[in-house]
Amino acid sequence: MNRLNLSQITGSLAVLALGTGGALLTGAAINAIALPVLAGVIVLAIAARGDPARTMEPSEPPRTPPDLLDDPAFTAMLEGVSDPLLLIERGRIARANRAALRLLGAHVVGEDARIAIRHPAAAERLASSAPMAEADVIELVGLGTRDQRWRMRIVPLGSGTARRMVHLSDRSGAHAAEKMRVDFVANASHELRTPLAGILGFIETLADPELGKDDETRNRFLKIMDGEARRMQRLVDDLMSLSRIEAEKYRAPDAAVNLSELVAEVVGVFRSSHGERGREVEMDIAPGLPPVRGDRAQLSQLLHNLIGNSVKYGRPGTPIQVRLAPGPSGMARLTVADEGEGIGPDHLPRLTERFYRVDSGRSRAMGGTGLGLAIVKHIVERHRGRLDIASTLGKGTSIAVLMPLAMPDRAEPEATF
Repeated sequence: MNRLNLSQITGSLAVLALGTGGALLTGAAINAIALPVLAGVIVLAIAARGDPARTMEPSEPPRTPPDLLDDPAFTAMLEGVSDPLLLIERGRIARANRAALRLLGAHVVGEDARIAIRHPAAAERLASSAPMAEADVIELVGLGTRDQRWRMRIVPLGSGTARRMVHLSDRSGAHAAEKMRVDFVANASHELRTPLAGILGFIETLADPELGKDDETRNRFLKIMDGEARRMQRLVDDLMSLSRIEAEKYRAPDAAVNLSELVAEVVGVFRSSHGERGREVEMDIAPGLPPVRGDRAQLSQLLHNLIGNSVKYGRPGTPIQVRLAPGPSGMARLTVADEGEGIGPDHLPRLTERFYRVDSGRSRAMGGTGLGLAIVKHIVERHRGRLDIASTLGKGTSIAVLMPLAMPDRAEPEATF
């Protein structure tokens, strides 16, 4: 029978964990290839130690094989896994890769595993040496930072051994995305249900033969129904717009857009269609500004949302300033400022969240959907720009947007959000 050469096996498997030029494989590639194979190698090695006859030729004298933990190729295999990986022996941490040491601290090697990973559900399994029929999976909260979520997988390394392999995978991003999705669906459902309930109620009322004869009541109800239906239409339009912008998030626009011309066009629309308040929109455009790199339809939507907010929430009789000027590092700076009531500092970080409103009743009365600034934020992100919101209670709000100029020979400026 051929010898089971541990160094050759782990050396070959280490190649799986190392890409060309020594680069480490990460994520799904490691989980799909390295982790299951690594567990298999360890089981084979432990089995070989329990049965020396399997590791030598019949004519060779008995000898003790080297311990797996001392094998350099096995160490390389551990370090090839980008997620935290621990080897537990009799309840203590015998080996930890660099990712695990960064997460738990360099002192954890040799420490009781229950102290290194403080979690009630994990403590019993980490300390137990009882046989395990299959891997255990435990969800952990608060390991590393308070809000981080981890999935811990404990794999037995052979039967009759106290060794365990612990793999930790960070699930914080997936959990946050799922929470965002659930909240979004709940908020969108609520926003649609409210006007829909009103429309259905008025339809039932108008179906009453007595009320149906009253022209004044019928016209009043129809006007309310029309307003609620248009509110639903605006919400659906904004949801579809947000969905399209997010779908194109990773494809930066490359068309040259004359932003000076576009700003003048949008300001002209507000001046002609919003009565006295629209005529209070003032414009200041620096001459000779180069075009920006962008999507004209989305930039027009951005301008309508920003100026529209100032028209709605600025104090009547005060000016709305729309300025376009050169910005830093080959960018254009667009600023829309009003002299409204202002926004408290505790609200500012959340203004670009979907459906977040400082004053829900006032926003709905003004016809807002709660998605305007969320759309602005996603448009700016797609254009690799920057969005800054500043506000002072009692004085007003100023929103500044930096957009990259269409300069093909210049390196793309780095965006900060």
